[in-house]
Amino acid sequence: MNSTDRYLDFLFSLHNRGVKFGLENTIKFLKTIGDPQDSLKCIHIAGTNGKGSTASFIASVLTEAGFKTGLYTSPHFIKFNERIRINGQIIPDKFIVKFMQKYDEVIRSSELTFFEVTTAMAFSYFNEQEVDYVVLETGLGGELDSTNVVTPLCSVITSISLEHTNILGNRIEDVTKAKAGIIKEGKPVFLGMIDEPALSMLRKKAEEKNSKCYCLKDYLNRRGGLFEFYSSDLYIDNLDTPLRGSYQKLNAALAILCLSKVMQFTDPKLFKLGLKNVIENSGIQGRWEVVYSNPTLILDSAHNLEGVKTFLNEFGQNARYSKKYLLYSSLNDKAMEEILTVSSQYFDHCYLTELRDNDRASTITDLENTAEKIGFSHSVIEDIPHFIKKFLSAGEKECLVVFGSMYLVAEVKKVFERKYYSNNV
Repeated sequence: MNSTDRYLDFLFSLHNRGVKFGLENTIKFLKTIGDPQDSLKCIHIAGTNGKGSTASFIASVLTEAGFKTGLYTSPHFIKFNERIRINGQIIPDKFIVKFMQKYDEVIRSSELTFFEVTTAMAFSYFNEQEVDYVVLETGLGGELDSTNVVTPLCSVITSISLEHTNILGNRIEDVTKAKAGIIKEGKPVFLGMIDEPALSMLRKKAEEKNSKCYCLKDYLNRRGGLFEFYSSDLYIDNLDTPLRGSYQKLNAALAILCLSKVMQFTDPKLFKLGLKNVIENSGIQGRWEVVYSNPTLILDSAHNLEGVKTFLNEFGQNARYSKKYLLYSSLNDKAMEEILTVSSQYFDHCYLTELRDNDRASTITDLENTAEKIGFSHSVIEDIPHFIKKFLSAGEKECLVVFGSMYLVAEVKKVFERKYYSNNV
């Protein structure tokens, strides 16, 4: 085992320390390594859905504008390095090894979690590389998330719905309070298409923080399937992105609103180029990603009820297949019954599989019992590569959709990514 694999194994082992909310550990560790976050200009993003896509759009536009742009997202699909990028390029193995070697003793003797160490590593890398801007996605929640140690240029909250109810609470008000924690004194906040009562709560929080509040609905017009962005100094007709789905146009519009106000970008060509090149500039994956055609295999990161409904609404309007199948699994804090119930209206059959090596995974028994309860035709899959190979020999007009967990999407992607990041040194 080489040094990279050895240190990554150690880093992944920190998952055993669980998820810990609070900033004390992160702040203490960052002080030990020199507080690299203090010199970074950050755009901080939270939200139930859309935060990864919005972060990617913002980073892409900044890159097209000529800035050296850091991007921190989670989780990764194939390789840990995906979480930390500069202008689309993943963090090199040699920096990971150097960081883990240098702070090995501190990490081992502390109670630092996987996400706390990874966040500190990202700050250290961005600082060393002297990036111009960092686009920073929260991991879970906002107020007590490890990323919430920065004083950002602005905050962005994409959407609010119930998620991680065992941690954030089972009321919209609880989730909103957690997300609102990234709003900082005197720093503007940009809000996506957020419903009441969350919208009023966020506006109130912004007022308390003397933070100017911008709501996307005030800058967006929809004409059928077309979206146009307009403000006093910027107009973009027919917003378009390579990421499929009308909801991605909303994420793109939120990115435009943020940068047009914070960076005072007013050139429509810059924004259109940033949207067009978002995959290359950010490395974003797993958003209505068609990895095979004839038959069609679609991977999507939808993992909570709102995200699944959004995907299915778009899928139902466009899908023209002889047979439609779902490959599904989830973590145990998701609304599994509600997700499978709404999914059963779109798919002929559901294949269930259990996420391995994940202590938060729903058991196959729970998955089967839920599908049985709602009358969703189903069967169990144990060998994902074998199942995918078998499906690819199916009829050309059939379609398989994979969603429910980004960890599941990652397992399917591994079947196709044989030479992934082979140039990383």
